[in-house]
Amino acid sequence: MTELVDRLAELTGQRDRDVLDATLVEAFRDILVDIEAVSIHRRVGEPGQERWLTRARLVGRDPVAQADTAWSELEDLPLLDDHPAWLAALQGERLVEVRGATHLTVFPVSTDREVVGVLEIETHQALDATRQRMVTSILRIYRNFQGLLDYSERDTLTGLLNRKTFDESFLKATAGSVMAPDDRVDGRRGASTGYWIGVIDIDHFKRVNDTCGHLIGDEVLLLLARLMRGSLRFHDRIYRFGGEEFVVLLRCKDDDSAALAFERLRSNAERYAFPQAGRITVSIGFAEVKAGDTPGAAFERADKAVYHAKAHGRNQAQSHALLVARGELEDAPRVGDIELF
Repeated sequence: MTELVDRLAELTGQRDRDVLDATLVEAFRDILVDIEAVSIHRRVGEPGQERWLTRARLVGRDPVAQADTAWSELEDLPLLDDHPAWLAALQGERLVEVRGATHLTVFPVSTDREVVGVLEIETHQALDATRQRMVTSILRIYRNFQGLLDYSERDTLTGLLNRKTFDESFLKATAGSVMAPDDRVDGRRGASTGYWIGVIDIDHFKRVNDTCGHLIGDEVLLLLARLMRGSLRFHDRIYRFGGEEFVVLLRCKDDDSAALAFERLRSNAERYAFPQAGRITVSIGFAEVKAGDTPGAAFERADKAVYHAKAHGRNQAQSHALLVARGELEDAPRVGDIELF
């Protein structure tokens, strides 16, 4: 009992979701006996293209849990149908057992709103009713704690990440992620991280609130948030910064790929028929995140690009790098850069 309490205290002491899931599987591995493997998997992707993302997996006495990277490509992940027992637990919202050389027990993992994944425990012998109840009770605690994290990290209207989470997740995502060094700066200052930041601003949103009312304005924000999630990949990070301003952090191979992603989002917004409000468009500015960038410096470049878009007709996606190359924006030096020659 003491070990169980200690593990629960450790679990609820986490604030990083990756560490939280790793701590969860470690807790089950250490509390339950006869464990061969334990893993937690999430359903990701849009309906019809859904896949399994492994959040954490421990086999035997592995010292560290393994996981799929948060930036995995969707097509590289297994289909839902590839794991029938997981799918049955997910869709049926019930425990599923599979007997074989070892015994698999699959538990649904849920949030306050829906079942989002599964926990699989592999043992030599079937889990008895007492151990099944213990696992279910711990998963309820895990669900409740996830709800508390959502309350502190997500915008209450749209469900997107909120502004205060941006700096931490920006630094976590881009730390040590230099991909293609710039030859002019010998692979250090100015090297690419492979990440792009976009700022999205709803055109004439004040007019929507003034003419349709704030309830319709809130509906536009909610529907646009859903449209953004459907237009971007499952692992792209979307934040609501407040009012009608949103920020996206995504990983791409080059500026052209980022431009395609943001243009798709702009086009989808333009074509969508918003109830009551009618046609809504967005202006987007985006910029590459460079090695050594602070969140504020990267945001400032994208913000300059979106202001340029709004000043030159709105309803467009503009690249900061392209605007600088055309001489339409100045590329201000970053704070702390020192030119020796």
